[in-house]
Amino acid sequence: MFKKPLSNLKTSAPLRSSDRRKLKQRVVTAYGLTSEEGDALVPDGILSVKFSTHVDEPGVAYIDPDGDPLWFTIGKGSEDLIPTIYTLWKKEGLLPFLSTPAAVIPILVGGADLMIPGVIHCPPALRELQLVAIRQYTRKDDKPALSPPVAIGRMALPSDQLRTSAKEKGKAVHIAHTWKDHLWDMGSKKDIPEDSFITTISSEEPGQDGRDGSETEERNDAERAIPPPPSEKPPSPIPEPTDTAPTVSYSPAEVTELLNKALLQAISTNLKSLPSSSFPIPATQLYTNYILPSRPAYPTLILLPATWADTPPSSSDGPPHVDTEITIKTSSHKSLTAFLKAAEKLSLLTLKPPQKQQPDVLVTSINASHTSVVSHTPFVMVKDLELKAAKKAAREGGKADKEVEIKELWKPHQVTVELFEGLGGNKNELYTGVQIRSLVNSYITAHHLVNPNEQAYINLDDLLYSCAAAKSKGKAKNKDPEPEPAMSRFMKRDELTKNIVGKMQSWYEIGVEGKDPVTKKGSVAPIQVVIKIRQGRKASTLISGFEPFLVVDAEEMAEDLRKACAGATSVSPIPGKPAGSGLEVLVQGKQSSAVLDYLTAKGIPKKWIQISDLSGKK
Repeated sequence: MFKKPLSNLKTSAPLRSSDRRKLKQRVVTAYGLTSEEGDALVPDGILSVKFSTHVDEPGVAYIDPDGDPLWFTIGKGSEDLIPTIYTLWKKEGLLPFLSTPAAVIPILVGGADLMIPGVIHCPPALRELQLVAIRQYTRKDDKPALSPPVAIGRMALPSDQLRTSAKEKGKAVHIAHTWKDHLWDMGSKKDIPEDSFITTISSEEPGQDGRDGSETEERNDAERAIPPPPSEKPPSPIPEPTDTAPTVSYSPAEVTELLNKALLQAISTNLKSLPSSSFPIPATQLYTNYILPSRPAYPTLILLPATWADTPPSSSDGPPHVDTEITIKTSSHKSLTAFLKAAEKLSLLTLKPPQKQQPDVLVTSINASHTSVVSHTPFVMVKDLELKAAKKAAREGGKADKEVEIKELWKPHQVTVELFEGLGGNKNELYTGVQIRSLVNSYITAHHLVNPNEQAYINLDDLLYSCAAAKSKGKAKNKDPEPEPAMSRFMKRDELTKNIVGKMQSWYEIGVEGKDPVTKKGSVAPIQVVIKIRQGRKASTLISGFEPFLVVDAEEMAEDLRKACAGATSVSPIPGKPAGSGLEVLVQGKQSSAVLDYLTAKGIPKKWIQISDLSGKK
């Protein structure tokens, strides 16, 4: 709603005391607040300002004395007060919330709605069109965490329908306002508050520490959600979002067995396809990039814990909730080195002791022909759920209403200046290819230049001939253009247009929704995605030339691709080019498909992305 600048913005005016009291009463009544909370969210000195959205919907924003918008209404005479991000940062529990992976947040900020595949947690009993907040789900220090609200919208359907597995496509929330949109930009643009960890709170605690039950319900709902698979750190196992599922625990020996199955899964899926040049691999890299993402998404379907027999019966059809983290710390080995040495004894891999320059144990090879690997039965991995939640959400919702528009333009230059004046054009304007062709065709028709014997050819009069026959370098200072020797006086229509365009000055225009178009001299080149062998014959994907397209930031892209590809990334100046020529993002491994998905989700058309695989040439 606010992805484009507000129009018809009036001068803000302070509310009278009586109007402020009425506004406070509306807020207190609508959101069930105390009088003190109402004073905090509708402070003395609050101002109002009228505006129109980019689709000419009238609205009113209520702004605190510091300039932060706190509330807004949309629609003529609307009484429906909607809190802003600034307000939800003051009182996070004001609205029920849905959570989504980090990869989806830039898509929402870009103007898209939240799609169903991007929903991780959704509380029950939400009505269609009910106001909700959107929060980012992450993990920090092996603990699940939620960001403060970063978007506000209305439910596109009841949450009971959203929580059923049968409905996997479509919109979950119609987004009305986000962090960093133009309504948020009206305020102080303060830093986003710290994330909060999700902790289970017992039913007695609210009465003991004075907190109300809303926080307990919110956090317990989040605990029952389906969290995304690992990005930086290993998450907890993933239960189905069912309130009545029983809870089970794994012993250290059982955790070790599950990690062994994750290692077999990694070898049989990803590691066996790696070229020999990819080895050795540091132990921590193998664990983070291959073993953790390959853990079973539903561990109880792979291995029932010994305590399962003591678990009370449940009416739930879903798998039980697992409260044990499937990590090295909870296994019987306790250390990664011990786990890998045990795998080496089974001949699944070979190790090299740590060196002075390399303090980590190195995995020098894996045994893909081992009988345990060959007989291994694949299962749904943690990584599969993350890809489904993040990539599918980006594919379905990321391109909506925000594709970058790239226009190639040309300006009359040197020998074409006189031609355009004769064609009835303006030598100072920029023209698209269609406009140039239209001017040429109009001139040909007006001067009857179509060859009567060969309709496909145009007879060149003096004006057209002087331009078409001139050398491509055009007119030098104080010299007339030199004609090409023995050039014919007729030419095909398309060849004539191509000849003229080739002698004009190249320009381009980049247009992004919510931003003013940027017009620059020169030719715009496609973004280069190149796969090369670098640094010890390991494949890397290099991305460059993205700066002109306005929607891609090097550091942000590196961070997003690091999570999506579960590999190392870096940002550096383009080698061999002068300073200021642009940046190059490096992603470890052959990641052209992931990069293409990321760039198209940002709105860049595929024809402006050029992929080259040079890894086979070395």
